[in-house]
Amino acid sequence: MSEHKTMTLTLNVWRQKGPNDPGKFETYTAKGITEHHSFLEMIDVVNEDLIKSGKEPIVFDHDCREGICGMCSQVINGVPHGGQERTTVCQLHMRKFKDGDTIFIEPWRATAFPIIKDLVVDRSAYDTIIQAGGYTSCHTGGVPDGNTLPIPKQDADYAMDAAECIGCGACAAACPNSSAMLFTSAKVAQLAALPQGQVEAAARVKNMVETMQACGFGNCSNHYECQAACPKGIDVKFIARLNREYLKAQFK
Repeated sequence: MSEHKTMTLTLNVWRQKGPNDPGKFETYTAKGITEHHSFLEMIDVVNEDLIKSGKEPIVFDHDCREGICGMCSQVINGVPHGGQERTTVCQLHMRKFKDGDTIFIEPWRATAFPIIKDLVVDRSAYDTIIQAGGYTSCHTGGVPDGNTLPIPKQDADYAMDAAECIGCGACAAACPNSSAMLFTSAKVAQLAALPQGQVEAAARVKNMVETMQACGFGNCSNHYECQAACPKGIDVKFIARLNREYLKAQFK
């Protein structure tokens, strides 16, 4: 059985020791990479070589490696998650690159996402937005069977489309204003479409929008980069829904 053809790549990786330290790009060579390696597996190979050489490995976030959690937040050649449609970094495979390529790897770039180390950023600002209202707290009694809830299919499908957001932060990283409108709107729209979310709808949208601004995210100016970078394809139509909900909330 023949061996897999391998390739050698040049990596320009952002290295930063801590939040208050100056960072810089450092160049590494990735050798013995096959088309079957995922992008994160390629970095694993580089890190193994660095460790063997007595050097500090590249620090990066990862968890499921199945395109579900969104932890693998990296800007690859200037595009969050690497630019393959609806694909997280962990599901980006090296078959998308060719032997001799030069790849630039950076962390998310947003004021609200301070760098912790190398490619790892603090995305707790998104948690803060959720804590401001991305939930329902009204008493609903016992838990009924899901099929008995009187929710039209159109509304359920709409809410499910919004619920696909995994909160990875690619939308804010891609936006020239570092706006979190796509993330926030997905969470607001999901609950606004369901009867369970109606009780706290006005307070929710006001609290989440105000918290989003307080966290340091910018305003939406309709570049649509957020939708293009989103690994789950969250539609900007939810931003329009958020704006409508926010406007209605001002009169309640």
